[in-house]
Amino acid sequence: MTNLKDFLKLRVHISNYKLMKKIAFMIILIYLMGISAKGQVLISLLLGDKLNTGKIEFGLDGGFNWSNISNLENSKAVRGFHLGFYFDINLKEQLFIHTGVIVKSPMGAKGLEPYPVGDPDLDSVLLVGTVERKLRYFNVPILLKYKFHDHFYAELGPQLGLLYKAFDEFSTDEFNKNDLIFKFKVRDQYRRLDAGITAGLGYRLLKGNGMNLGVRYYFGLVNILKENPGGSERNSSLYLYVGIPIGAGKARAAKEASEKN
Repeated sequence: MTNLKDFLKLRVHISNYKLMKKIAFMIILIYLMGISAKGQVLISLLLGDKLNTGKIEFGLDGGFNWSNISNLENSKAVRGFHLGFYFDINLKEQLFIHTGVIVKSPMGAKGLEPYPVGDPDLDSVLLVGTVERKLRYFNVPILLKYKFHDHFYAELGPQLGLLYKAFDEFSTDEFNKNDLIFKFKVRDQYRRLDAGITAGLGYRLLKGNGMNLGVRYYFGLVNILKENPGGSERNSSLYLYVGIPIGAGKARAAKEASEKN
């Protein structure tokens, strides 16, 4: 049982695990809601004034997302946090192109049945637990965005994804009520590229000059598995987000001043 004892050194206490999740959540929430004024000022100085023009708005967006993978037996949606940056490019009056990169975009599913990983000692422990499949993508939406006069807007268009990490996280609490976690890489089983359709609705605060609050749903159209012995697997994800324009106020004020002159 030497291998098993060595493996048990990977144990992570539940309390520490939950604490780390809470800290990460608070950092992202504070960052998105603009409570950290120094961070916003720094980003505005570095990027905002240069990237925002009369035709282009630059900003950050992020929030919660719930993802799942189709045709995985007994799978359940997994919750995560997404974060990225965006550009709204004005085409004509109320019509825009919304694009950018969702840099942190967790996808996957949980509640999967455990399976052998090829080590007898590990298998004896892991087969009594559960598995969460974690896929990590850089996602690029290219959405047609229409802004209504009451500050609501609708979006529709393709979204492309580039897979950079994929692993199964085995977990069990067989030992002293502590989480025992083992990560097993599965990236070779999945295609690097994903593609699908995203649709969304949102609202712009402060009479159309403030933050964006919205919801988007992504439906994958591509089988993400390289080999397909059974049904094809496709990603899906529901996003609740806050979009924060960076430097847009200065750009708008400069535009209004030039129009007056």
